[in-house]
Amino acid sequence: MSGSAAGRAFIGSFTSAGGPGIVVADIDPRTGALTWAGAVKSVADPSYLAVGHGEAGPVLYAVSETVAGAVAAYDATGAVPRPLGEPVQVGGDEPTHLALAQGYLLTANYGSGSVSALPLTAEGLPLPPSAVLHHEGSGPHPERQRSPHAHQIVPDPTGRWVLGVDLGTDSVRICSLDERTGGLRPHGATALPPGTGPRHLAFHPSGDHAYILGELRPAVTVCRWDAAAGVLRTVGEAPLFPGGTDVPVQPSAPVVAPDGRYLWAAVRGTDTVAVLALDASGERAELVTAVPCGGRWPRDLVLDPGGRRLYAANERSGEVTWLDLDTATGVPRPAGSLPVPAASSVAFG
Repeated sequence: MSGSAAGRAFIGSFTSAGGPGIVVADIDPRTGALTWAGAVKSVADPSYLAVGHGEAGPVLYAVSETVAGAVAAYDATGAVPRPLGEPVQVGGDEPTHLALAQGYLLTANYGSGSVSALPLTAEGLPLPPSAVLHHEGSGPHPERQRSPHAHQIVPDPTGRWVLGVDLGTDSVRICSLDERTGGLRPHGATALPPGTGPRHLAFHPSGDHAYILGELRPAVTVCRWDAAAGVLRTVGEAPLFPGGTDVPVQPSAPVVAPDGRYLWAAVRGTDTVAVLALDASGERAELVTAVPCGGRWPRDLVLDPGGRRLYAANERSGEVTWLDLDTATGVPRPAGSLPVPAASSVAFG
C-alpha cells in the first residue's frame, strides 16, 4: 500500500505503560487487516487521536494525557507522521479526548475537569487556548466523582454546539463556540442519574438523538437532541447487563451504525462488545447480545470508514483487534489483531 493517508489507521498508546507512541498501520482494503507501517514517539501518552486537514493535506492530532496536558500536531501526508512544531499546552490536566470544530481544536481535560478551545492556523497548527471552561460539581462515587472530570468533548452534527461529557459530575455540559473569538459560552447542562459516570456519547445519524455510555453504571442513556434550542433531554435507558454481573465493568466507547439500526459499546472487565438494536425513531435501545472483543480492556471502539467492521484498542492485552460485522444482525466477529502495547485509541485518515 502506498504512503498516502488513504487506507491507513493511526493508533494511540500509553508510553508510560510501554506503548510505542503513535503507530501507523496500513489497512488491507479487502479484509480490513492491519499491518504495522511505522511509529512516532514524540509526546508522552498520546492516548487519543483525531485527523483533520490543513492547507497541505491531512493533519493528525494527539493529546498528551499528562498532568501538564498538551496537544501535538503531525503532518500526515507522508508514510509516517512528522511533527508540526512543538506540542501546545491546553491549559488543563490529563486531556483524554479531542475533536475539531469550526477551525478550532477542542480538548476534554479529565484531571482538571475543564474543556479547552485552541485556534488552528491555516496549516493546521494549534495555538495556545482561546478559552478554557472549568466545570463545577461532584457525584456520589467516593473516589471517581470527588470533582469534575471532563472525559469527552464533541461538536453536535450541526456544528453549532459543543457537548462536554463529565464523568465526575454526572452531566453533559452544552456550550456554544464563538467562531470569531474562540470563546466557549455555557448554554445548559443535562443531568444524569447519580453515579452514572458518563464517559462518551455518540449521535444517531439523523442528528435527533444521542446515546450516553456510563462508565460507573453500565447502561446507555438515550437522549433527544434539539439542535435548534441546544437542549439534550433524557428519554430512556438500556442496561448493558439486565441480570447484573459479578465482574467489575467499565464501559468505554459507544458507536452507532451509519444506518441507525445498531449501537455497539465496548465493555472493559467482561472484555466484550455489547450489541444493542435501535428502533426506527432512534428513541429505544435494546440489548441483543455481547461478544468477545478479542482482547483485554477495550479502551476504544471505532467503526471503519466503510462501515463494515469495528476496531477495538485493547489496552491491557496490547493489541488492536478488528471485528467483521454481520450486516443482517449487526453482530461483530473477531477476525484478526495487530500487537500494539498499551493501545488506547484508533483513528482513520
